[in-house]
This record gives sequence, structure tokens and C-alpha cells, in this order.
Amino acid sequence: MPRPFAALRTVPLLLLAGLLSLPVLALVGAWLPWGAAETSAGAILREMAATVLPGYVWTTLWLALWVGVGAAVVGTACAAAVTLFEFPGRRVFEWLLLLPLAMPAYVTAYAYTDFLQFSGPLQVGLRETFGLEGRLLPEVRSLWGAIWVFLFSLYPYVYLLARTALGERAAHLMEAARLLGAPLHRRIAAIALPLARPAVAAGVALVLMETLADFGVTSYFGIQTFTTGILKAWLSMDNRTAAAQLSTMLLALVLLLLWLEHRAQQRMRFAAPRGHAGGAEAQPVRLRGARCLLAWAVCAVPVFMGFVAPVVFMLRPLASDWSVLPWERFLEWAWNSVRLGGITAGLAVAVALALAFAVRRRPDLLTRGVVRLAGVGYAVPGAVIVVGLLLPVGWLQGLVPHWGVGALVTTTAVGIVWAYLVRFCAVALQSVQSGYARIPGSLDDSARMLGAGNSRLLAQVHWPLLRRSTAAAALLVFVDVMKELPATMVLRPFNSDTLAVVAYQLARDERLGEAALPSLALVLVGLVPVVLLSRTLRGRS
Repeated sequence: MPRPFAALRTVPLLLLAGLLSLPVLALVGAWLPWGAAETSAGAILREMAATVLPGYVWTTLWLALWVGVGAAVVGTACAAAVTLFEFPGRRVFEWLLLLPLAMPAYVTAYAYTDFLQFSGPLQVGLRETFGLEGRLLPEVRSLWGAIWVFLFSLYPYVYLLARTALGERAAHLMEAARLLGAPLHRRIAAIALPLARPAVAAGVALVLMETLADFGVTSYFGIQTFTTGILKAWLSMDNRTAAAQLSTMLLALVLLLLWLEHRAQQRMRFAAPRGHAGGAEAQPVRLRGARCLLAWAVCAVPVFMGFVAPVVFMLRPLASDWSVLPWERFLEWAWNSVRLGGITAGLAVAVALALAFAVRRRPDLLTRGVVRLAGVGYAVPGAVIVVGLLLPVGWLQGLVPHWGVGALVTTTAVGIVWAYLVRFCAVALQSVQSGYARIPGSLDDSARMLGAGNSRLLAQVHWPLLRRSTAAAALLVFVDVMKELPATMVLRPFNSDTLAVVAYQLARDERLGEAALPSLALVLVGLVPVVLLSRTLRGRS
């Protein structure tokens, strides 16, 4: 095919990537001069910069600092305990430490608030038992309460990467250090932990991106973060341009974290060669007595704080009074969540297959750039995606109002699925590309020699080998959609609440007992990928 016509083959990919990256590009376009809206947006930004914006920035940075440090300490300590040492229950803790991944952070916040607040059962019981008065525990809905929730909800990101790094790279070097006479504490401090440093940095970057993207915890606890400023500029001050300009500042910070995570992942590849030592020291060091109890405490406390305690707190209203639970509406909410999750998962897998197949067939610079552009939305918080999505829709609606673009995208399944695809298509793409990495290129060459075109190659050669990868991609996207909150709250159709939205609304109205049912349903859904991840890691080990 001549070169001008061959270039046309990338047009569908460009259109697809444009749809997925439009919200991000629209945020950058908000800084361009657009007439009167620019003036009002500039006035709003100047007023916020002089009053509340510094507080938003300081609170966001303080929250990110403590969550990152805490997640690094807890995740690394747990990874070192189950990788470098042998003690009773170690293999059980290897997968138990993953369970907080099944708990959405905002669900954990509801559970702790219900149990620890002034009118909660703990403080009421203490006042009645000991005859005390007033508040007995610090306020849960505070900055430190949010740090506590994020820390024990997100540390598994650090634990996963650090455990992989220590398990694959530390054993043979620890053996070499032992032969050179280094004691155990020096081998850990000078060899094991430095080897895990790139993995810890990558995990902390993921934790910080999740923290910055959160809406449920910070909104429910009343914490004035940068996301709060974005929503106030948009909803309270009714200026989408100002909200978009604020969103670009948060987007710049998120992209910086994404770049740091990518750098850390690259360093992990060359931190040390993989290998296995044959000596006894290459095996985990057996602990006894007080050291064994310490290892138990290091592993048990995060599991209890991040999963066991929130689940028990939510089961309490279920066991005490079943009549307050909204059983009659539960099936409707569950169906809405499952329907949106299923539609999005199917479309995300189809898009991921198209993009991954294009890179497989033509791995040139243009195609790889288009695919990377399509996956940039995963690093963007949901509230920012909503602003970036509605901004061009508003511009187009004002330019050609008879098209009815606003009515098509807002409060319809079209708009919310579009936002979901922007946010989670990269999840499916990563899973499908990992499946393609295991398919040798010689199969493609053999199929071409036998006269197979692109469609037959994808349907008869690639698809049978990609079934497990695409199933995993669909499952991950489905679970992420079920738990997504900010975009769903703004773009959901009328009378079409999901489990995540209902749990947030009931908790915000102080109906925490009723919020337990949809919250526990989200936890059960989140357990599925955690169990699969645990089985995968166990198979590799």
C-alpha cells in the first residue's frame, strides 16, 4: 500500500485515542483565551488564590506526605516480614495482607466513623461503663482520621511491589553477604531494603495518585483539599473554566507522580539480576519467641485495621436491626452498578484489543504514541475527568445548541460510560498487552505465510491465547466501575443510583446503619480480584 494511503490506517486509532483523551486535552485548552469566560475565570482564580487556595494546597500536600510515608513504612515492613523471615502463619499473611485492596477507602471511612464517633457504640459504652462525660476519643472526621483511613487502605500497593522485589532479588545477594560475614541486621539494612527502594518508590507513587484522586473520604470528612476547590469553583461558583484551570494544576502533580512511578519501575528492572541461591541462608530466616510475636504484630495490625475492623463495624448494624436496611431498593442499586460495570467492561476490552492489536501489527512511533495517549486518563482523578468531559460539551452546546449534545452526554448512560472508559481503559489495555507479551511473534509470521489477514489473525490465533488476559481485564474494569464515586455522582442518569453513590449518600445523611448493606456489597465484589491476585502470586512463588 502506498505511504499516503497506509497512513490512513491510523485514522481510526487517532479518533479512538481522541475520544479517550479529550477530557484531558480540554483541561489544557481551558487556559486558551475564550472570551468572557476567561475574564470571570481569572477573577475567580485570583480570589481563591488570595483566600482559600493556599489552604487547599497545604492540606493536600500534608495529607499526601503523611499517607506516603506511612504506606511506605507499613508496606515495606509487611513485605520484609513475609519474604525474609519464616514464622507460623507466614503463608496465610501473604494473602491476608492483600485484603484491604477489596475495601474502598470511603467504605472504611464510614465504618470507622460509625463505630468511633461521639454517638458511636464505643464511646457510648465507655461513658455508660465508667460514668464519664463528653468526648472520649479524638474526632474521626479530621485530617488525621483521613490519613489513618488512606494508610491502611492503600498500603498493599507498596506491599505488593516490595514483596516482589525482595522475593526475586534479595535471596542470592543475602547469601553472598552471609558468606562475607555480614550479620543479619546488616544484610537487611545494606542489601534487602536498598534493593526494594525502587519498588517502594513506585508503590508510594501509586498510593499518592489514589489519595489525590479520592473524593469520598475527603468529602465525607469535610477536609478542604485541592479537589474541594475544583468542585467549589465548578458547582458553587458555576464556572467550568475556573474548575478546569484548577484541575490542570492537580493534573500536573498527578503526571509528575506518574513519571516518578515509571522511573522507579525502570530502575526495578536493573536493581539486581534475578537468581536463586542454593544455600540455607537463601531461605527465610526462622523466627522464634519474641521475634515471632513481633512479626505477627507487624502483619496482623494492618490486616485488622484495613479490613477486619471495618467489616466487623459494618456487620454490627446488620446483626442488630435488619429492619432499617433498604432491602427493597438494594436489588435496583445492584442492577444499576452491574449494568454500568458490564457495559464499560465489554467496551474497554474491545478498545484495548483494538489498540493492542494495532501496536502488535505496526509497532511504529506514531502507533505507540496514540496508544499511550489513549491510556493517559487512568492517572487523572474522576472529578477532574468530569470537568474535562463537560467543558467541551458545554462549548459545543453553546456553539450549536440545536444538536442537543448536552442532553446526550449529561445525566445519561452515554456520558457516564464515556467517563468510565477514559478512566479505566488503561487498566484493560495493560492486561491485554501483558497477554500479547506471552504470544511469540513467530505465530504471526506463520499465519501471514498461510494467507491469514488481520481479522483472521486476531480471531483464530490471538483471541484463543488472550482469553484469560481479556477475562482478567474485564473483571478489573468491572470492579473499578462498581467502586467509582465522583464521576458517577455527577453524570449518572436520573433515578439510577449505584451502590457506591447510595452508600455515600446514606453515610452523608448520618444513616450509617443503612449504608452498611451497599458498602458490604462493594467489599464482596472487590474480594474477587484480590483472591485472583493472591492465587497468581502464590503460583509464581
